Amino acid sequence: MFENPSPEACCALLKRVKNIAVVGLSPNPSRPSFGVSMAMKRYGFNIIPVHPTATEILGEKAYPTLASVPLPIDLVDVFRRAEFIDGVVDECIAIKAPVIWIQEGIINEPAAERARVAGMTVIMDRCIYRDYRDFCI
Repeated sequence: MFENPSPEACCALLKRVKNIAVVGLSPNPSRPSFGVSMAMKRYGFNIIPVHPTATEILGEKAYPTLASVPLPIDLVDVFRRAEFIDGVVDECIAIKAPVIWIQEGIINEPAAERARVAGMTVIMDRCIYRDYRDFCI
């Protein structure tokens, strides 16, 4: 059974992170991915939008895939439905992402376990913004 790291471990991890690639970051301001990413950007994180068709989101250049991001990625934050998490994990493994954070309400235990076996820290079914606000500030 999947278990997330402790709140203390999540906070320690977030304090080491600078570049967050957000898979599924919507250009629509009414979407949760937009609000969460905007808040994390305000906290000083470098948000890297990953969206197949957008060219810019939140004033940042968007990339169609994780592999096309030219910057080092410290954490991949995922706003995709559970059935798409397997493909995102494949991309994370290919780029050797150290951390995958699967947003609140999204659960795919087999994909999370595959990411963990590949060496990634995995947080699932948690909101990165809420956890940062509640545990790190």
